[in-house]
Amino acid sequence: MASCDLYLISPLDVSGAFPDRLERALAGGPVAAFQFRVKGLNEHEAARLAGPLQEICAARECAFIVNDSVALARRLGADGVHLGQGDGDVREAREVLGREAQIGVTCHASRHLAMEAGDAGADYVAFGAFFPSATKESEHRPDTDILEWWQRLFEIPCVAIGGITPENCGPLVAAGADFLAVSHAVWQAADGESAAVAALHAAISHAATPASRLRDR
Repeated sequence: MASCDLYLISPLDVSGAFPDRLERALAGGPVAAFQFRVKGLNEHEAARLAGPLQEICAARECAFIVNDSVALARRLGADGVHLGQGDGDVREAREVLGREAQIGVTCHASRHLAMEAGDAGADYVAFGAFFPSATKESEHRPDTDILEWWQRLFEIPCVAIGGITPENCGPLVAAGADFLAVSHAVWQAADGESAAVAALHAAISHAATPASRLRDR
């Protein structure tokens, strides 16, 4: 039976000693993917900052996903790209990045948007924000039933995002989230990044009992 994996999203500032912080986070336990999310930088500067982070992820077998920019993902040879609703078309991204690229789509609280993304060839869909988020404001607040619905009908993995912590993630895991996307809970953790990732894994393990999962994959 598959469990729920972690999907780590960067803070907006990844300069300075951030590579060391990423190293510590990934030392706390397996992380399936790391999303490089920066704003307001030109592509050259973004690529410069991404380089060492991409190397760290590769050494840990953690997929390196670029937020928003298909062009940057292509330049870096990233493992994939995450598209918001205004960031481009899945089919066009596939043509640019190739068949092996992991392409995810933000679907907020919309079943319709998720089905559209799946039909277009997305590799995963992201629902949220499930809780108030200190990372990104969102007017969308889905219930866990959207995760249950998705798991009953579709094979494409789903990501739960938005204000997720070790204390509140249990219902999302039980409802069938394949990945938990976390940011603030790791980068602002009082006990440090490694301990935060370890705490999330412990919470996931506690919630992922056989009865809590809707299907084996």
